[in-house]
Amino acid sequence: MTASNEPAEPSWPRLRAGDHVALVSPSSFPGVEDVEDLTRLLGGWGLKVKAGEHVLDQRGYMAGHDADRLADLNAAFADPEVRAVIATRGGAGAYRISGGIDFDAVRADPKPLVGFSDITYLHLAIWRHCRVPGIHGCLVGHHAIATARRLLMGAEPSTYRRNPELQPVSAEVPGRARGHLLGGWLGALAGMAGAGLPDLTGAILMIEAERTVGLGQIDRQLTQLLQAGALDGVRGIALGRFPGFEDYTDRGWNLIDVLRDRLTPLGVPVLGGLEFGHGPDPHAVALGTMAELDTEDGTLTLRPPAR
Repeated sequence: MTASNEPAEPSWPRLRAGDHVALVSPSSFPGVEDVEDLTRLLGGWGLKVKAGEHVLDQRGYMAGHDADRLADLNAAFADPEVRAVIATRGGAGAYRISGGIDFDAVRADPKPLVGFSDITYLHLAIWRHCRVPGIHGCLVGHHAIATARRLLMGAEPSTYRRNPELQPVSAEVPGRARGHLLGGWLGALAGMAGAGLPDLTGAILMIEAERTVGLGQIDRQLTQLLQAGALDGVRGIALGRFPGFEDYTDRGWNLIDVLRDRLTPLGVPVLGGLEFGHGPDPHAVALGTMAELDTEDGTLTLRPPAR
């Protein structure tokens, strides 16, 4: 995808059987069965699992106190045996601890963080301070598991194809673009505008969101990013899933009207219909890797994050 004299892209050593991985809960708490299922799954890949001390803690809707969730996360990044850090779930709470990540430890021993939704706050902070890629995804569902495993343990490029049945396809803007794939859950992107959002200049921005209220939710979050100037330098937009908006309208507008109104004036290619984000069995995708977006072919192709 690039000339051989270009500088090496950020990456991590790919996982092999016998490697250790850490399970942590930086956001909301999982169930005991969830941790058992993840441990069994990863063990089936030949990996050894280390669960964080506070992985099952509960405090309100979060997995224990901020300091404890952060301690588990930083311990995993600092542990030389651990080759990947896997969030047990998203939910809420990662935004509280994103500024306390031990970025020196992340830079000293790059390893991927796997998670999405609220974990997007951590992905964005790690990219801003360390330029270490991560995996937007989970380990629940056939496609979710298969794509995450390929990213962690393989070393081949990944091509993701538009699903023409997904609603955001109708918001496409033709063209091709190339840049680092950044982004994730729209709520986290908007939440970090003015509070640590990394520079998106030259990036292909991935956006996905689920409906929690109405269209105003998406409109406000995109407008916040636009008014903050955060999208001024993006080279392209990759739209994932927006579950809950399929049949939703508000006074004559639907999701496509909002996406077109906010994104088309950027004058960059927009590819829709990618199977990333909320909803059942999402495809995992590597953030922070070089990507090529092509609306004619309906593809997003990523350089492998593991070496």
